[in-house]
Amino acid sequence: MFKMKLIITSLIFSFGSVYCLAQNNNAKSIDVLKTETAAAIQSNYDSYKNIALSIWDYAELGYKETKSSSLLQNTLTANGFTVTSGVAGMPTAFIATYGSGSPVIGILAEYDALPGLSQDISATKSPIENKPNGHGCGHNLFGTGSVAAGIAIKNLLASGDLKGTIKVYGCPAEEGGSGKVYMVREGLFNDVDVVLHWHASDNNAVTYTSALANKSAKFRFYGVASHASVAPEKGRSALDGVEALNYLTNMMREHIPQEARVHYVITNGGKAPNVVPEFAEVYYYVRHPAKATAVAIFDRIVKAAEGAALGTETKMDYEIIGGTHDLLINKTLAINMQSNLEKVGGVTYTTEEIAFANTIQSGFTGIIPPINTAGKILPLQIESALGSTDVGDVSYVVPTVGVNTATWVPGTIAHSWQAVACGGTDIGIKGMMVASKTMALTAIDLFTNPELIKKAKEEFILSKGDYYYRALLGDRKPALNYRD
Repeated sequence: MFKMKLIITSLIFSFGSVYCLAQNNNAKSIDVLKTETAAAIQSNYDSYKNIALSIWDYAELGYKETKSSSLLQNTLTANGFTVTSGVAGMPTAFIATYGSGSPVIGILAEYDALPGLSQDISATKSPIENKPNGHGCGHNLFGTGSVAAGIAIKNLLASGDLKGTIKVYGCPAEEGGSGKVYMVREGLFNDVDVVLHWHASDNNAVTYTSALANKSAKFRFYGVASHASVAPEKGRSALDGVEALNYLTNMMREHIPQEARVHYVITNGGKAPNVVPEFAEVYYYVRHPAKATAVAIFDRIVKAAEGAALGTETKMDYEIIGGTHDLLINKTLAINMQSNLEKVGGVTYTTEEIAFANTIQSGFTGIIPPINTAGKILPLQIESALGSTDVGDVSYVVPTVGVNTATWVPGTIAHSWQAVACGGTDIGIKGMMVASKTMALTAIDLFTNPELIKKAKEEFILSKGDYYYRALLGDRKPALNYRD
């Protein structure tokens, strides 16, 4: 009996020793896996650079990213992914999948450009003739970097180093078109455990700040055309309706929360001064950290539009264009991604790139950060939310985490010609590679550590509370022609 107990005790001890050794080996293997994965991504620098610069050159607007989307889809298909195109009613949206079973990790990819930001690869403002659009938010880098991370994880799944499923989501029209909202609404993230994303920036930092909820619409006024000089009394100016709405909105600014942002652009104000405009249109964005407040302010603007039409004897209708939630932060995932970002490190400039950066910065005003900040990693820190993103909607249905990396010269503001210029250089590509590696390393942790996913989901449930997701843009179909 004593011998039997001794044998059992010995077996238990041996099993425990083996388990501890396995854990240690596993920890070591994960570290090696991360090193090798980062190196593999870097070894394909030129290939991913070519893809990113091709999309930079295409500079396609939201829902019109035909060539950009096809290039990314073809790249994923060539690397063994199964690609489903045209998801959620959007021709340029796709989901690329590899693997089977749990966990399921998603990576977001964007690729739309912005209108009116034509710029050559130059440190001085140099618009390209007959090319009106530009990647002022770095989505040529965003899409490519995400695909690179997805392929890196696919290779680990194919080799048996990881088990589970990787999905790359091709997300069109982030700039105002709310592409991801339709994906969320269709339930395309329902089987995903965690979603990773990133964005171009002028620094390296894990996203630890929410975003502004956003609701947008085009207000259209219809009047009566007439000769502006011979018979003005017979006309009713649609432009008067637009201007009356804008005036009422600008008076409203004094009586809305200071965190709110309301901005507009007149997209059609008539064709000739001597013709009373029978049609005019204005495009509005309303933003606030709280989605309910953003919606409430938007509803007040609708009332102002109705009053403007009444006062100018015109008719008015409006079309909801976009609507995005604020962003739920997941501290559990952010801490993990921070460790991987620090492992990867920032961006180092060559002598030529420093000269380029100095010229770019020479046009800046205010406090200009040192160029070497591109090589530094910022600590996790909460700052005021200023922008909006449809990633917010994703964050309300699945735990989500993102990172910004230095793809632009420090001090560069998004949606500027400087951002476009940097995104077409190795400065942008280097930052893209930092993001790709960081997401891939974070994915490795998620695939190998079930407790990390469990803890992230628990935090997600607490953060969301009893809120039931509803798209702020309602049940409308994708606004495929919103840029027209």
